[in-house]
Amino acid sequence: MRGVLVYRPLKKSPNGQPGMFTFEYEPNDRYPFERIKLSYEMLTKHMPYLKGKLGYYPMPRARSVYFDEKDLYDAAEFPVVLDEDLESDIGFLPLNIQESYGRLRLIKTDELPSSRDIVIYKILPNEMPRVAGVITAMRQTPLSHVNLRAIQDSVPNAFITGVAENKEITSLIGKFVYYKVTTNGYELREASADEVDKHFAAIRPAKMQTPKRDLSVKDIKPLDKIGFEDSAAFGVKATNLATLHTLDFPEGTVPSGHAVPFHFYDAFMKHNGLYDKARVMLDDDLFKTNRDDQIKKLKAFRKLVKSGSMPGWMMGDLAKLQQSFANGQGIRCRSSTNNEDLPDFSGAGLYDSFTHKSDEGHLAKTIKQVFASLWNFRAFEERKFYRIDHFTTAIGVLVHLNFSDELANGVAVTDDILYQTKGNYYLNTQVGENLVTNPDADSIPEELLLDWWRPSDYKVMRRSNQLKDDKLIMTEGQLEQMNRYLGKIHSRFSKLYGTSLEDTKFAMEIEFKITKDRTLSIKQARPWVY
Repeated sequence: MRGVLVYRPLKKSPNGQPGMFTFEYEPNDRYPFERIKLSYEMLTKHMPYLKGKLGYYPMPRARSVYFDEKDLYDAAEFPVVLDEDLESDIGFLPLNIQESYGRLRLIKTDELPSSRDIVIYKILPNEMPRVAGVITAMRQTPLSHVNLRAIQDSVPNAFITGVAENKEITSLIGKFVYYKVTTNGYELREASADEVDKHFAAIRPAKMQTPKRDLSVKDIKPLDKIGFEDSAAFGVKATNLATLHTLDFPEGTVPSGHAVPFHFYDAFMKHNGLYDKARVMLDDDLFKTNRDDQIKKLKAFRKLVKSGSMPGWMMGDLAKLQQSFANGQGIRCRSSTNNEDLPDFSGAGLYDSFTHKSDEGHLAKTIKQVFASLWNFRAFEERKFYRIDHFTTAIGVLVHLNFSDELANGVAVTDDILYQTKGNYYLNTQVGENLVTNPDADSIPEELLLDWWRPSDYKVMRRSNQLKDDKLIMTEGQLEQMNRYLGKIHSRFSKLYGTSLEDTKFAMEIEFKITKDRTLSIKQARPWVY
Protein backbone atom coordinates (compact mmCIF):
# COMPACT_ATOMS: atom_id res chain seq x y z
CA MET A 1 0.00 0.00 0.00
CA ARG A 2 1.49 3.30 -1.07
CA GLY A 3 0.01 6.47 0.39
CA VAL A 4 0.64 10.01 1.66
CA LEU A 5 -0.11 12.08 4.72
CA VAL A 6 -1.70 15.46 4.06
CA TYR A 7 -1.75 18.28 6.62
CA ARG A 8 -4.90 20.40 6.53
CA PRO A 9 -4.21 23.47 8.71
CA LEU A 10 -7.75 24.89 8.57
CA LYS A 11 -9.53 21.68 9.53
CA LYS A 12 -10.41 20.90 13.15
CA SER A 13 -8.85 17.65 14.42
CA PRO A 14 -10.91 14.87 16.04
CA ASN A 15 -9.45 16.01 19.38
CA GLY A 16 -10.81 19.53 18.82
CA GLN A 17 -7.45 21.20 18.15
CA PRO A 18 -6.73 23.23 14.99
CA GLY A 19 -4.97 21.37 12.17
CA MET A 20 -5.82 17.86 10.97
CA PHE A 21 -3.88 15.15 9.11
CA THR A 22 -5.47 12.78 6.59
CA PHE A 23 -4.00 9.66 5.03
CA GLU A 24 -4.88 8.68 1.47
CA TYR A 25 -3.76 6.28 -1.26
CA GLU A 26 -3.27 6.10 -5.01
CA PRO A 27 -6.21 7.38 -7.15
CA ASN A 28 -7.13 3.90 -8.40
CA ASP A 29 -6.70 2.06 -5.09
CA ARG A 30 -9.89 0.65 -3.53
CA TYR A 31 -8.87 -0.94 -0.23
CA PRO A 32 -11.45 -2.55 2.09
CA PHE A 33 -12.14 -1.24 5.59
CA GLU A 34 -9.83 -3.74 7.35
CA ARG A 35 -6.83 -2.50 5.31
CA ILE A 36 -7.70 1.15 6.08
CA LYS A 37 -8.10 0.32 9.78
CA LEU A 38 -4.70 -1.40 9.77
CA SER A 39 -3.15 1.66 8.10
CA TYR A 40 -4.56 3.92 10.79
CA GLU A 41 -3.28 1.68 13.59
CA MET A 42 0.23 1.45 12.13
CA LEU A 43 0.47 5.17 11.44
CA THR A 44 -0.56 6.17 14.95
CA LYS A 45 1.70 3.49 16.49
CA HIS A 46 4.82 4.71 14.67
CA MET A 47 3.84 8.42 14.79
CA PRO A 48 2.18 8.95 18.20
CA TYR A 49 1.87 12.64 17.37
CA LEU A 50 -0.98 11.73 15.00
CA LYS A 51 -3.25 10.36 17.74
CA GLY A 52 -6.40 12.44 17.90
CA LYS A 53 -5.38 14.35 14.75
CA LEU A 54 -5.72 11.78 11.96
CA GLY A 55 -8.55 10.92 9.57
CA TYR A 56 -8.98 8.96 6.32
CA TYR A 57 -9.58 10.68 2.99
CA PRO A 58 -10.91 8.23 0.34
CA MET A 59 -9.87 9.17 -3.19
CA PRO A 60 -12.77 9.41 -5.71
CA ARG A 61 -12.65 5.74 -6.84
CA ALA A 62 -12.49 4.58 -3.20
CA ARG A 63 -15.64 6.42 -2.19
CA SER A 64 -17.92 3.60 -3.35
CA VAL A 65 -16.06 1.16 -1.09
CA TYR A 66 -16.45 3.60 1.79
CA PHE A 67 -20.22 3.85 1.28
CA ASP A 68 -20.51 0.05 0.97
CA GLU A 69 -18.85 -0.34 4.38
CA LYS A 70 -20.09 2.87 5.96
CA ASP A 71 -21.41 1.13 9.08
CA LEU A 72 -17.90 -0.10 9.87
CA TYR A 73 -16.42 3.36 9.31
CA ASP A 74 -19.11 4.99 11.46
CA ALA A 75 -18.07 2.76 14.38
CA ALA A 76 -14.33 3.23 13.79
CA GLU A 77 -11.92 5.15 16.00
CA PHE A 78 -10.96 7.49 13.16
CA PRO A 79 -13.14 9.87 11.09
CA VAL A 80 -13.58 9.88 7.31
CA VAL A 81 -13.14 13.19 5.50
CA LEU A 82 -14.88 13.65 2.15
CA ASP A 83 -14.52 16.55 -0.30
CA GLU A 84 -17.69 18.13 1.02
CA ASP A 85 -16.27 18.08 4.56
CA LEU A 86 -13.03 19.91 3.79
CA GLU A 87 -14.48 23.42 4.16
CA SER A 88 -16.66 22.67 7.20
CA ASP A 89 -15.80 22.40 10.88
CA ILE A 90 -12.92 24.84 10.52
CA GLY A 91 -10.48 24.81 13.44
CA PHE A 92 -8.01 27.47 12.28
CA LEU A 93 -8.51 30.40 9.95
CA PRO A 94 -5.67 32.81 9.10
CA LEU A 95 -7.38 36.17 8.56
CA ASN A 96 -4.31 38.40 8.32
CA ILE A 97 -0.89 36.89 7.67
CA GLN A 98 1.58 38.97 9.67
CA GLU A 99 3.94 38.77 12.63
CA SER A 100 4.21 40.93 15.74
CA TYR A 101 5.33 41.24 19.33
CA GLY A 102 3.41 42.24 22.46
CA ARG A 103 1.99 41.14 25.78
CA LEU A 104 -0.53 38.28 25.48
CA ARG A 105 -3.83 39.05 27.21
CA LEU A 106 -7.22 37.33 27.51
CA ILE A 107 -9.62 40.27 27.13
CA LYS A 108 -13.05 40.49 28.73
CA THR A 109 -15.84 42.41 26.99
CA ASP A 110 -15.53 45.41 29.36
CA GLU A 111 -11.72 45.66 29.15
CA LEU A 112 -9.76 47.98 26.87
CA PRO A 113 -6.50 46.59 25.48
CA SER A 114 -3.46 48.70 24.66
CA SER A 115 -1.57 49.07 21.39
CA ARG A 116 1.12 46.70 22.70
CA ASP A 117 -1.27 43.88 23.61
CA ILE A 118 -1.76 40.69 21.61
CA VAL A 119 -5.36 39.97 22.51
CA ILE A 120 -7.43 36.81 22.87
CA TYR A 121 -11.19 37.35 22.50
CA LYS A 122 -13.73 34.64 23.31
CA ILE A 123 -16.35 36.63 21.36
CA LEU A 124 -15.92 39.38 18.78
CA PRO A 125 -15.80 42.88 20.32
CA ASN A 126 -18.11 45.68 19.15
CA GLU A 127 -15.13 48.02 18.99
CA MET A 128 -11.42 47.35 19.04
CA PRO A 129 -8.68 49.94 19.53
CA ARG A 130 -5.25 49.46 18.03
CA VAL A 131 -3.63 46.22 19.28
CA ALA A 132 -0.48 44.27 18.40
CA GLY A 133 -2.26 41.07 17.32
CA VAL A 134 -5.59 39.26 17.51
CA ILE A 135 -6.69 35.70 18.31
CA THR A 136 -10.39 34.85 18.54
CA ALA A 137 -12.14 31.75 19.80
CA MET A 138 -15.13 32.68 17.61
CA ARG A 139 -14.80 32.36 13.84
CA GLN A 140 -14.53 35.72 12.09
CA THR A 141 -15.28 36.70 8.54
CA PRO A 142 -12.53 38.49 6.60
CA LEU A 143 -14.86 41.49 6.34
CA SER A 144 -15.47 41.89 10.08
CA HIS A 145 -14.39 45.15 11.69
CA VAL A 146 -11.91 43.12 13.75
CA ASN A 147 -10.14 41.84 10.63
CA LEU A 148 -10.36 45.13 8.73
CA ARG A 149 -8.73 46.76 11.72
CA ALA A 150 -6.02 44.07 11.81
CA ILE A 151 -5.33 44.57 8.09
CA GLN A 152 -5.04 48.35 8.30
CA ASP A 153 -2.74 48.02 11.34
CA SER A 154 -0.69 45.21 9.71
CA VAL A 155 -1.04 42.92 12.72
CA PRO A 156 -1.55 39.12 12.74
CA ASN A 157 -5.12 37.89 13.16
CA ALA A 158 -6.50 34.35 13.30
CA PHE A 159 -9.37 32.26 14.56
CA ILE A 160 -8.04 29.37 16.67
CA THR A 161 -10.60 26.93 17.98
CA GLY A 162 -10.47 26.30 21.74
CA VAL A 163 -7.82 29.00 22.22
CA ALA A 164 -8.98 29.91 25.73
CA GLU A 165 -8.59 26.27 26.84
CA ASN A 166 -5.32 25.54 25.03
CA LYS A 167 -2.68 25.20 27.76
CA GLU A 168 0.19 25.85 25.37
CA ILE A 169 -1.33 29.27 24.68
CA THR A 170 -2.83 30.15 28.07
CA SER A 171 0.51 29.46 29.80
CA LEU A 172 1.86 32.53 27.96
CA ILE A 173 -0.89 34.94 29.09
CA GLY A 174 0.61 37.97 30.80
CA LYS A 175 4.01 37.45 29.14
CA PHE A 176 5.70 39.15 26.20
CA VAL A 177 5.31 36.95 23.12
CA TYR A 178 6.17 36.69 19.45
CA TYR A 179 3.06 35.90 17.37
CA LYS A 180 3.06 34.91 13.70
CA VAL A 181 0.19 33.83 11.44
CA THR A 182 0.83 31.97 8.18
CA THR A 183 -1.41 30.12 5.74
CA ASN A 184 -0.37 26.85 7.38
CA GLY A 185 -0.68 27.74 11.04
CA TYR A 186 0.57 30.05 13.75
CA GLU A 187 3.61 30.47 15.96
CA LEU A 188 3.40 31.77 19.51
CA ARG A 189 6.45 31.86 21.78
CA GLU A 190 7.76 33.87 24.70
CA ALA A 191 9.73 37.00 23.76
CA SER A 192 11.90 39.54 25.57
CA ALA A 193 11.01 43.15 26.40
CA ASP A 194 13.89 44.24 24.16
CA GLU A 195 12.38 42.40 21.17
CA VAL A 196 9.03 44.12 21.81
CA ASP A 197 10.61 47.61 22.05
CA LYS A 198 12.63 47.14 18.86
CA HIS A 199 9.56 45.91 16.98
CA PHE A 200 7.44 48.96 17.83
CA ALA A 201 10.27 51.39 17.16
CA ALA A 202 10.64 49.89 13.68
CA ILE A 203 6.98 50.00 12.58
CA ARG A 204 6.06 53.58 13.52
CA PRO A 205 6.63 56.27 10.87
CA ALA A 206 9.64 58.45 11.63
CA LYS A 207 7.99 61.71 10.53
CA MET A 208 4.66 63.47 10.98
CA GLN A 209 2.13 62.73 8.22
CA THR A 210 -0.21 65.42 6.92
CA PRO A 211 -3.45 64.33 5.18
CA LYS A 212 -4.58 66.31 2.13
CA ARG A 213 -7.23 68.88 3.04
CA ASP A 214 -8.91 71.32 0.66
CA LEU A 215 -10.89 73.99 2.53
CA SER A 216 -11.61 76.13 -0.53
CA VAL A 217 -14.90 74.36 -1.31
CA LYS A 218 -17.53 76.05 0.87
CA ASP A 219 -20.84 74.73 -0.46
CA ILE A 220 -22.82 71.58 0.23
CA LYS A 221 -23.10 69.77 -3.09
CA PRO A 222 -25.30 66.97 -4.44
CA LEU A 223 -23.40 63.80 -5.26
CA ASP A 224 -23.98 64.24 -8.99
CA LYS A 225 -22.01 67.52 -8.83
CA ILE A 226 -18.81 66.05 -7.38
CA GLY A 227 -16.40 63.38 -8.59
CA PHE A 228 -13.58 61.05 -7.62
CA GLU A 229 -11.06 63.89 -7.82
CA ASP A 230 -12.83 65.91 -5.10
CA SER A 231 -11.88 63.70 -2.15
CA ALA A 232 -9.54 66.31 -0.64
CA ALA A 233 -12.60 68.53 -0.06
CA PHE A 234 -15.35 65.99 0.78
CA GLY A 235 -13.62 62.77 1.89
CA VAL A 236 -13.26 59.48 0.02
CA LYS A 237 -16.50 57.91 1.26
CA ALA A 238 -18.57 60.68 -0.34
CA THR A 239 -16.64 60.93 -3.60
CA ASN A 240 -16.52 57.16 -4.14
CA LEU A 241 -20.30 57.01 -3.70
CA ALA A 242 -20.59 59.87 -6.20
CA THR A 243 -18.42 57.84 -8.60
CA LEU A 244 -20.80 54.87 -8.31
CA HIS A 245 -23.52 57.12 -9.75
CA THR A 246 -21.56 57.28 -13.03
CA LEU A 247 -21.73 53.51 -13.64
CA ASP A 248 -25.23 53.47 -15.17
CA PHE A 249 -26.76 51.25 -12.51
CA PRO A 250 -30.59 51.19 -12.34
CA GLU A 251 -32.17 54.08 -10.46
CA GLY A 252 -32.17 53.45 -6.71
CA THR A 253 -29.11 51.18 -6.74
CA VAL A 254 -26.84 53.91 -5.35
CA PRO A 255 -28.39 56.29 -2.79
CA SER A 256 -28.73 59.90 -3.93
CA GLY A 257 -27.52 62.45 -1.46
CA HIS A 258 -25.32 65.41 -0.65
CA ALA A 259 -21.79 65.97 0.62
CA VAL A 260 -20.91 68.48 3.35
CA PRO A 261 -17.31 69.67 2.71
CA PHE A 262 -14.41 69.79 5.18
CA HIS A 263 -14.80 73.58 5.28
CA PHE A 264 -17.84 73.20 7.55
CA TYR A 265 -15.88 71.22 10.17
CA ASP A 266 -12.95 73.65 10.03
CA ALA A 267 -15.20 76.72 10.33
CA PHE A 268 -17.14 75.14 13.19
CA MET A 269 -13.96 74.32 15.13
CA LYS A 270 -12.63 77.86 14.68
CA HIS A 271 -15.99 79.43 15.57
CA ASN A 272 -15.94 77.66 18.95
CA GLY A 273 -12.20 77.93 19.63
CA LEU A 274 -11.98 74.15 19.68
CA TYR A 275 -8.63 73.86 17.91
CA ASP A 276 -7.00 75.87 20.72
CA LYS A 277 -8.74 73.75 23.37
CA ALA A 278 -7.58 70.57 21.61
CA ARG A 279 -3.97 71.82 21.60
CA VAL A 280 -4.12 72.50 25.34
CA MET A 281 -5.46 68.98 25.89
CA LEU A 282 -2.78 67.34 23.73
CA ASP A 283 0.02 69.33 25.40
CA ASP A 284 -0.97 68.24 28.91
CA ASP A 285 1.79 66.06 30.43
CA LEU A 286 -0.61 63.60 32.04
CA PHE A 287 -2.60 63.28 28.79
CA LYS A 288 0.59 62.46 26.88
CA THR A 289 1.48 59.49 29.07
CA ASN A 290 -1.73 58.23 30.71
CA ARG A 291 -4.18 56.23 28.60
CA ASP A 292 -7.04 56.53 31.11
CA ASP A 293 -6.59 60.30 31.11
CA GLN A 294 -6.70 60.35 27.31
CA ILE A 295 -9.97 58.41 27.29
CA LYS A 296 -11.50 60.71 29.93
CA LYS A 297 -10.43 64.00 28.34
CA LEU A 298 -11.32 62.97 24.80
CA LYS A 299 -14.81 62.08 26.02
CA ALA A 300 -15.13 65.53 27.59
CA PHE A 301 -13.82 67.15 24.39
CA ARG A 302 -16.41 65.31 22.27
CA LYS A 303 -19.07 66.67 24.61
CA LEU A 304 -17.73 70.18 23.94
CA VAL A 305 -17.96 69.60 20.19
CA LYS A 306 -21.56 68.39 20.44
CA SER A 307 -22.55 71.42 22.53
CA GLY A 308 -20.80 73.95 20.28
CA SER A 309 -22.70 76.57 18.29
CA MET A 310 -22.70 76.94 14.52
CA PRO A 311 -22.42 80.28 12.71
CA GLY A 312 -25.64 81.55 11.14
CA TRP A 313 -24.63 80.80 7.54
CA MET A 314 -23.88 77.18 8.45
CA MET A 315 -27.21 76.74 10.23
CA GLY A 316 -28.95 78.16 7.15
CA ASP A 317 -27.15 75.85 4.70
CA LEU A 318 -27.88 72.78 6.81
CA ALA A 319 -31.54 73.81 7.18
CA LYS A 320 -31.88 73.96 3.38
CA LEU A 321 -30.28 70.52 3.14
CA GLN A 322 -32.72 69.18 5.74
CA GLN A 323 -35.68 70.65 3.88
CA SER A 324 -34.70 68.72 0.74
CA PHE A 325 -35.86 65.54 2.53
CA ALA A 326 -39.55 64.82 3.00
CA ASN A 327 -41.02 65.25 6.49
CA GLY A 328 -40.79 62.12 8.60
CA GLN A 329 -37.86 60.62 6.71
CA GLY A 330 -34.76 59.55 8.61
CA ILE A 331 -31.60 61.24 7.34
CA ARG A 332 -28.38 59.25 7.46
CA CYS A 333 -25.27 61.35 8.26
CA ARG A 334 -22.07 59.40 7.57
CA SER A 335 -18.51 60.36 8.38
CA SER A 336 -16.32 61.01 5.33
CA THR A 337 -12.75 61.92 6.27
CA ASN A 338 -9.35 62.40 4.66
CA ASN A 339 -8.00 59.61 6.92
CA GLU A 340 -9.95 56.52 5.75
CA ASP A 341 -10.95 54.48 2.67
CA LEU A 342 -7.49 54.91 1.14
CA PRO A 343 -5.65 52.25 -0.93
CA ASP A 344 -3.13 51.69 1.91
CA PHE A 345 -5.33 52.58 4.90
CA SER A 346 -8.90 51.40 5.45
CA GLY A 347 -9.84 53.32 8.59
CA ALA A 348 -12.89 51.07 8.93
CA GLY A 349 -14.73 51.70 12.19
CA LEU A 350 -12.60 54.66 13.32
CA TYR A 351 -15.31 57.30 12.91
CA ASP A 352 -19.05 57.28 13.51
CA SER A 353 -22.21 57.79 11.49
CA PHE A 354 -25.64 58.71 12.86
CA THR A 355 -29.26 58.83 11.74
CA HIS A 356 -31.13 62.11 12.23
CA LYS A 357 -34.72 61.35 13.19
CA SER A 358 -37.65 63.57 12.26
CA ASP A 359 -38.32 64.58 15.89
CA GLU A 360 -34.74 65.66 16.63
CA GLY A 361 -35.02 69.24 15.41
CA HIS A 362 -32.30 70.92 13.38
CA LEU A 363 -29.93 68.72 11.37
CA ALA A 364 -27.02 70.55 13.03
CA LYS A 365 -27.42 68.30 16.09
CA THR A 366 -26.50 65.16 14.17
CA ILE A 367 -23.82 66.86 12.06
CA LYS A 368 -22.04 67.84 15.30
CA GLN A 369 -22.21 64.23 16.49
CA VAL A 370 -20.36 63.20 13.33
CA PHE A 371 -17.82 66.01 13.83
CA ALA A 372 -17.22 64.85 17.42
CA SER A 373 -16.41 61.31 16.26
CA LEU A 374 -13.15 62.63 14.79
CA TRP A 375 -12.01 62.69 18.43
CA ASN A 376 -12.95 59.10 19.31
CA PHE A 377 -10.24 57.47 21.40
CA ARG A 378 -9.76 54.68 18.82
CA ALA A 379 -9.33 57.25 16.02
CA PHE A 380 -7.05 59.46 18.12
CA GLU A 381 -4.87 56.49 19.11
CA GLU A 382 -4.61 55.34 15.48
CA ARG A 383 -3.53 58.79 14.30
CA LYS A 384 -1.09 59.08 17.19
CA PHE A 385 0.55 55.75 16.34
CA TYR A 386 0.97 56.67 12.67
CA ARG A 387 2.01 60.26 13.56
CA ILE A 388 -0.89 61.70 11.57
CA ASP A 389 -1.50 65.39 12.25
CA HIS A 390 -4.73 65.70 14.26
CA PHE A 391 -5.23 69.28 13.07
CA THR A 392 -5.08 68.63 9.33
CA THR A 393 -7.31 65.58 9.66
CA ALA A 394 -10.76 66.75 8.60
CA ILE A 395 -14.24 65.30 8.51
CA GLY A 396 -16.99 65.84 5.98
CA VAL A 397 -20.48 64.38 6.07
CA LEU A 398 -22.21 62.22 3.47
CA VAL A 399 -25.97 62.80 3.81
CA HIS A 400 -28.67 60.62 2.27
CA LEU A 401 -32.00 58.97 3.03
CA ASN A 402 -31.74 56.37 5.81
CA PHE A 403 -32.30 52.70 5.03
CA SER A 404 -34.69 50.84 7.30
CA ASP A 405 -36.21 47.37 7.50
CA GLU A 406 -33.79 45.95 4.95
CA LEU A 407 -34.18 42.28 4.06
CA ALA A 408 -30.44 41.66 4.02
CA ASN A 409 -27.10 43.40 4.25
CA GLY A 410 -23.63 42.39 3.22
CA VAL A 411 -20.10 43.10 2.08
CA ALA A 412 -18.40 41.95 -1.11
CA VAL A 413 -14.83 42.10 -2.41
CA THR A 414 -13.85 41.86 -6.07
CA ASP A 415 -11.33 39.13 -5.22
CA ASP A 416 -11.41 35.97 -3.13
CA ILE A 417 -9.50 37.34 -0.16
CA LEU A 418 -10.25 34.37 2.12
CA TYR A 419 -10.01 31.05 0.26
CA GLN A 420 -7.50 32.47 -2.27
CA THR A 421 -9.19 30.92 -5.30
CA LYS A 422 -8.67 32.57 -8.68
CA GLY A 423 -11.41 34.24 -10.70
CA ASN A 424 -13.97 34.68 -7.93
CA TYR A 425 -15.65 37.49 -6.01
CA TYR A 426 -16.07 36.99 -2.25
CA LEU A 427 -19.53 37.71 -0.84
CA ASN A 428 -20.71 37.85 2.81
CA THR A 429 -24.43 38.33 3.46
CA GLN A 430 -26.72 38.21 6.48
CA VAL A 431 -30.48 38.40 7.01
CA GLY A 432 -32.05 41.73 8.00
CA GLU A 433 -30.00 44.30 9.91
CA ASN A 434 -27.66 41.82 11.63
CA LEU A 435 -24.37 43.31 10.45
CA VAL A 436 -21.83 41.21 8.60
CA THR A 437 -19.03 43.51 9.78
CA ASN A 438 -19.91 43.02 13.45
CA PRO A 439 -22.08 39.89 13.84
CA ASP A 440 -23.64 38.76 17.10
CA ALA A 441 -22.08 35.75 18.81
CA ASP A 442 -24.86 33.46 17.57
CA SER A 443 -25.00 34.86 14.04
CA ILE A 444 -23.21 33.07 11.19
CA PRO A 445 -23.29 35.02 7.92
CA GLU A 446 -23.51 33.41 4.51
CA GLU A 447 -20.31 33.08 2.43
CA LEU A 448 -20.41 32.73 -1.37
CA LEU A 449 -17.87 32.82 -4.19
CA LEU A 450 -19.21 34.37 -7.43
CA ASP A 451 -17.49 33.37 -10.66
CA TRP A 452 -15.99 36.37 -12.51
CA TRP A 453 -16.68 35.02 -15.97
CA ARG A 454 -20.01 33.20 -15.52
CA PRO A 455 -22.47 35.51 -13.71
CA SER A 456 -24.90 32.69 -12.94
CA ASP A 457 -22.23 30.47 -11.31
CA TYR A 458 -21.48 30.57 -7.61
CA LYS A 459 -20.21 28.30 -4.85
CA VAL A 460 -21.66 28.20 -1.35
CA MET A 461 -18.83 28.14 1.20
CA ARG A 462 -20.96 28.58 4.33
CA ARG A 463 -24.68 29.07 4.90
CA SER A 464 -26.31 31.56 7.24
CA ASN A 465 -27.71 30.07 10.42
CA GLN A 466 -30.58 32.56 10.27
CA LEU A 467 -32.37 30.63 7.48
CA LYS A 468 -33.71 27.08 7.37
CA ASP A 469 -33.84 24.45 4.62
CA ASP A 470 -30.45 25.43 3.19
CA LYS A 471 -31.93 28.49 1.53
CA LEU A 472 -29.76 31.33 0.25
CA ILE A 473 -30.37 34.90 1.35
CA MET A 474 -30.25 36.45 -2.13
CA THR A 475 -32.19 35.23 -5.16
CA GLU A 476 -30.49 33.85 -8.28
CA GLY A 477 -31.36 37.09 -10.08
CA GLN A 478 -29.86 39.26 -7.32
CA LEU A 479 -26.65 37.22 -7.35
CA GLU A 480 -26.31 37.64 -11.12
CA GLN A 481 -26.99 41.36 -10.70
CA MET A 482 -24.36 41.60 -7.97
CA ASN A 483 -21.83 39.80 -10.18
CA ARG A 484 -22.29 42.31 -13.01
CA TYR A 485 -22.12 45.29 -10.64
CA LEU A 486 -18.89 44.07 -9.04
CA GLY A 487 -17.28 43.73 -12.47
CA LYS A 488 -18.20 47.32 -13.38
CA ILE A 489 -17.02 48.68 -10.03
CA HIS A 490 -13.68 46.89 -10.23
CA SER A 491 -13.09 48.04 -13.80
CA ARG A 492 -13.89 51.73 -13.15
CA PHE A 493 -12.02 52.11 -9.88
CA SER A 494 -8.94 50.20 -11.06
CA LYS A 495 -8.53 52.90 -13.72
CA LEU A 496 -9.18 55.73 -11.26
CA TYR A 497 -6.60 54.35 -8.83
CA GLY A 498 -4.09 53.83 -11.63
CA THR A 499 -3.93 50.04 -11.60
CA SER A 500 -4.47 47.50 -14.35
CA LEU A 501 -7.27 44.95 -14.42
CA GLU A 502 -4.58 42.26 -14.10
CA ASP A 503 -3.14 43.73 -10.89
CA THR A 504 -3.45 40.95 -8.30
CA LYS A 505 -3.00 43.41 -5.44
CA PHE A 506 -6.02 45.57 -6.19
CA ALA A 507 -9.64 44.92 -5.34
CA MET A 508 -12.67 46.94 -4.31
CA GLU A 509 -14.77 46.29 -1.23
CA ILE A 510 -18.43 47.31 -1.25
CA GLU A 511 -21.18 47.40 1.34
CA PHE A 512 -24.69 46.62 0.11
CA LYS A 513 -28.26 46.02 1.22
CA ILE A 514 -31.34 44.31 -0.12
CA THR A 515 -34.01 46.90 0.70
CA LYS A 516 -37.52 46.11 1.88
CA ASP A 517 -38.74 46.50 -1.73
CA ARG A 518 -36.10 43.91 -2.83
CA THR A 519 -33.78 46.39 -4.52
CA LEU A 520 -30.05 45.68 -4.48
CA SER A 521 -28.54 48.91 -3.13
CA ILE A 522 -24.81 49.69 -2.92
CA LYS A 523 -23.99 52.18 -0.19
CA GLN A 524 -20.19 52.25 -0.08
CA ALA A 525 -17.09 51.40 -2.11
CA ARG A 526 -13.46 51.53 -1.04
CA PRO A 527 -10.16 49.86 -1.98
CA TRP A 528 -9.41 46.60 -0.23
CA VAL A 529 -6.20 46.90 1.79
CA TYR A 530 -3.96 43.90 1.05
